[in-house]
Amino acid sequence: MLEARGLTKYYGSVLAVQSIDFSLAPGQVLGYLGPNGSGKSTTVKMLIGLLEPNHGQVLFEGKNIQQDLVGYRKHLGYVPEEANLYPYLTGQEYLELVGTLRGISQPRMKAKIDAFLELFSLFAHRHVSLGSYSKGMRQRILLISALMDNPDVLILDEPLSGLDATSALILRNLIQSLSARGKTIFYCSHVLEVVEKVCSHLLILRKGQVIASGSTEEVRQRIGQSSLENIFLHLVEDRDVAQIANNIVDVVVSP
Repeated sequence: MLEARGLTKYYGSVLAVQSIDFSLAPGQVLGYLGPNGSGKSTTVKMLIGLLEPNHGQVLFEGKNIQQDLVGYRKHLGYVPEEANLYPYLTGQEYLELVGTLRGISQPRMKAKIDAFLELFSLFAHRHVSLGSYSKGMRQRILLISALMDNPDVLILDEPLSGLDATSALILRNLIQSLSARGKTIFYCSHVLEVVEKVCSHLLILRKGQVIASGSTEEVRQRIGQSSLENIFLHLVEDRDVAQIANNIVDVVVSP
């Protein structure tokens, strides 16, 4: 189980997130939502141990992750928002580096890398430098890196970024299959349609504070909205988005 208890983080005197609580069991997928600047990235960095909270703690299997970050990260697969890879390594070399750091044996590593590259349509590009990869190709390399060592917990921060339609559909089905196998998944995204389809639970932030949480169906019933898009607009945006779009069009076509 992955658990957050009262997670609070300040940058100087600026409050980034306040009193974040959730408990995520094996097989559950938590959709973590909020507008830009709401504290999503800060939360993700605390969950993977890159940032220490000012107050509160992250627990895995009941233990504070800060007590043994190396041990915790052995159970963790992480896809960051930005695909910052080593541009002069080839796709295969990068995955071999990840596998070595993970302590995967050479025969198992080679078999996994070859299979993943084939399944993610990257095998023909395995000897091409990452600097020549498209954004979508780099994103697929990140996904492979996160999955290589069969993690118990997956933390996905905007994993659809740059993916083509086919890859996005594969990822959506992959998340559902992994959760069915008992993986714990924390899914941070702006693509509400996908979140609604794959997430069993939701947590919605605004200005660093939780404004709604619970199972997807519970949140829907509590707010009285039929779709996640309507829930999000109702809770988070206090502006008429259709009117704003029309106003932008007026400026575009103005003489």
